[in-house]
Amino acid sequence: MAVLCDRMGGINVWEVIDAAKTKPFGFLPFYPGPGIGGHCILIDPYYLSWLARKYDFQTKFITLAAETNEDMPFYVKDMIFREVSLMTISIRNAKVLMLGIAFKRDVDDTRHSPAIRVMELLLDDKVRKIHYNDPFVPKIEINGQKFSSKKLTPALLETMDCVVITTDHSSYDYKMIVKYSKRVIDTRNATQRVSGSKKNVVVLGDGSN
Repeated sequence: MAVLCDRMGGINVWEVIDAAKTKPFGFLPFYPGPGIGGHCILIDPYYLSWLARKYDFQTKFITLAAETNEDMPFYVKDMIFREVSLMTISIRNAKVLMLGIAFKRDVDDTRHSPAIRVMELLLDDKVRKIHYNDPFVPKIEINGQKFSSKKLTPALLETMDCVVITTDHSSYDYKMIVKYSKRVIDTRNATQRVSGSKKNVVVLGDGSN
């Protein structure tokens, strides 16, 4: 739905969900993001699908949902490429800062993290100036390359060409992030409460991409 809203333009999926959840019954809100991670949702449906095939039964909806979730890191990578293409710099020379690489908020678990998947895709496309910050994950290794969490400061943000919010940790100062970043790609709608102009922010699914 987030990708559809971006394609259609002018429709914000976050506003649609907020409106829908005012219904007092029969609706449970789920929110878009850069993909899913952890050891459960990303993997377990495939177990059920595999078992179903042993009984000549196709769980088409489960498989389709899983494929859609796995496509989201590719979509986020394309968002990064699109935003950098508007700058006077090549994507290979762009400095990209990933904010949050744990698979969900306020944990240190990186298993099947969509943020790490996005970093893998960027590395595959020869983007070499990739950095990250995560208060819960001090070090990480991706494709044989070692990374250490950078201290999140205004000075760091100012040196980055593109800042990507992939995990919306509670400790992040989103007002500071928006203020000092050249371009922010917000995949979690974490900047929604930042007041004032946010001309440098692109939000996944807000219909303006």
